[in-house]
Amino acid sequence: MKEKGISRRNFLSAGMLLTGGVVLSDPVSILKSSYNDSPLGIGIIGTGSRGKGLASLLKDVPSIKLVACSDILPFHLKEAMQYGDADTRAYEDYHALLDDKKVDAVIIATPFGTHAEIALKALEADKHVFCEKTMSYGFGPTKELVQKSRSSGKIFQTGHQYHSSKLYHHVHNLIKSGYIGEVAHIESQWNRNGDWRRKVPDPKWEKLVNWRMYRDMSGGLTAELCSHQIDFVNWITDAHPVKVAGFGGIDYWKDGRETYDNVHLVTEYPNGLKATFTSLTTNAKDDYLITVRGNKGTIVLDYTKAWLYAEHKRLSELGIVDGVSGATRKAWQSGEGSPINVTHADPSLQALLDFEENIRKNKTPLSNAETGAKVSVVVQMALNAMDNNTVEYWKEEYNF
Repeated sequence: MKEKGISRRNFLSAGMLLTGGVVLSDPVSILKSSYNDSPLGIGIIGTGSRGKGLASLLKDVPSIKLVACSDILPFHLKEAMQYGDADTRAYEDYHALLDDKKVDAVIIATPFGTHAEIALKALEADKHVFCEKTMSYGFGPTKELVQKSRSSGKIFQTGHQYHSSKLYHHVHNLIKSGYIGEVAHIESQWNRNGDWRRKVPDPKWEKLVNWRMYRDMSGGLTAELCSHQIDFVNWITDAHPVKVAGFGGIDYWKDGRETYDNVHLVTEYPNGLKATFTSLTTNAKDDYLITVRGNKGTIVLDYTKAWLYAEHKRLSELGIVDGVSGATRKAWQSGEGSPINVTHADPSLQALLDFEENIRKNKTPLSNAETGAKVSVVVQMALNAMDNNTVEYWKEEYNF
């Protein structure tokens, strides 16, 4: 990433935004719709843990109404219906939900391997689409979905919710302004300690409940966790990797799973920037982190917070900037980070609010079919690299 010049005025503004507790958005006011139209009718296809989580958030948004839910697992469908009202319809078959005229838009929160098929059917049914990450499984379905979304005239938003986070937007702008200098490396991790399995009420439901363990339905840790951070790196670089390498394995949980229980990826971007992505299931130290390293400073992000660390050679420069407080300079001199204070809503809630606004104003989402497709391609490249012990290169045929 090329370093951009930054004037003293812009430097001062950036310093104030870092340390001043600036409120960029009020989570309470966000929920007050500026529209007097009737509520947007949403149908949720796939009411497992993610689908139910999004349904619970919709209850706090008066301008959006949950009008229908669909799931082939009866217990998932029953649990999701508590977030609707007496008029909310339950469908076992998602095709019936797509035929429901009260459904203006759908949220697709089914297993990864089914996303493309359902999203294509939803666009054909003239519905706006919010498709959970990772958008699609495989190169062919990814290109088909991008092409269909372009010709449909409908809003298509991909569920990389950090693309909606006000905090992540602010950090994105700081990096792009050159505040931490030229960025040459980004490290990401999303670590957990557990087998990642869900309880199954009956063995016949094993594969549908624990779909994340099975290759035909899931890309495992790469698709379910690393993809969010791949999306962020693509976003701040305005690019996609030109090559991907990695290692993964089933090295601990010998329980019949088919997807890896640890993954370690290295990607290279067109300007030479390297980004690494690690996900473990046997150690949760530091959980989720993204570390962006520039030659003037480092930004560290977790789910909802961020910190900035200054490089030692930059401290004298920072000392003349009034917008950086004495306490912050002292922290940087001792190697500590200073918080980047931005008030913001839950990223998943903000993503749903953005989806509504995009539909009502006919705006292309920041996290759209094309940004989602780039992540989908990288995920498939990573899976191929780990499976085949190869370095995978972005090919002309992956463009869309």
